[in-house]
Order: sequence, then C-alpha cells, then structure tokens
Amino acid sequence: MKKILLYCLIVCGINGMAHARYLGQLSANPYAVNSTSNPYGRYGSPFSADSINNPFGEFGSEYSSSSAHNSYSYGNASPKLYDAEGNFRGNLNDNPYDPDSIANPYGRYGSPYSADSINNPYGAGSPYLYDSPNNPYGDGWEIRYE
Repeated sequence: MKKILLYCLIVCGINGMAHARYLGQLSANPYAVNSTSNPYGRYGSPFSADSINNPFGEFGSEYSSSSAHNSYSYGNASPKLYDAEGNFRGNLNDNPYDPDSIANPYGRYGSPYSADSINNPYGAGSPYLYDSPNNPYGDGWEIRYE
C-alpha cells in the first residue's frame, strides 16, 4: 500500500509540474538571456511565441485570456510571478480588480506601499535587490503559466 501511495505521489507531482510553462524572467536587464527586456532573446522578442512582448501571441495579446496584458484576465488565467526563493509574487496581468494582480493599486502585490509589491521601490521592487525585476543588472522574477 505504501509503495502505491508513494508511486502516486511521485507521478502526480511530476505531472503537476509538467503543466507549468516557463515564460522567462520579468527583469529590467536587457542583457540577460531569459529576460523579458532582452529584445533579441526568446522571452523578450516581440516575435517569439513564448514572449509576453508579442502583441499577437498567447501571452502578449491584449485579447488572450492567458496574456500578461489582458485587462480582464483574473486569477489562474494569467501568468504568475515567483522570486528567486520560489515565493509567489503576484499575477502578471493588467487587471486592477484582481486581488493578486501587480496592477491592483490596493492589493498586496500591486500597492506602492506593500513590502511584497513590485511597485514599491523600497520593498520587493527595489532596484538594489539582486532578484528585483526593477534591478537593471539582476535576474528578476520567474514568469510561469500554470
């Protein structure tokens, strides 16, 4: 019985991880390979299918429900941000009414006064933190679509 349970946990865990799609690093660093600010990289190019900067792609179009630029995207429909330690840092969308969106000026991840917000230059959004998306020399935060 224990072997079957262990097997199920391993298989379910692997299958659960397989559904997350990596979309690069939200970063101000234009030289990092996986940065969304690198116009020549896979995740920053306006022509790449995996880029949030592609206005015609699944993750960059304002009309796609899974896009980072959709004003109506909500919760699980939008890409998610994770810092270097794997902590959730908010939904990457333009919806100011999504409670976990980085565009919500009153939410935990969008308020300029929240320590967890990308928009707080003295908190998580500080340009001096090594993994902050606002650090022009840093790695930024991982973008995943789950």
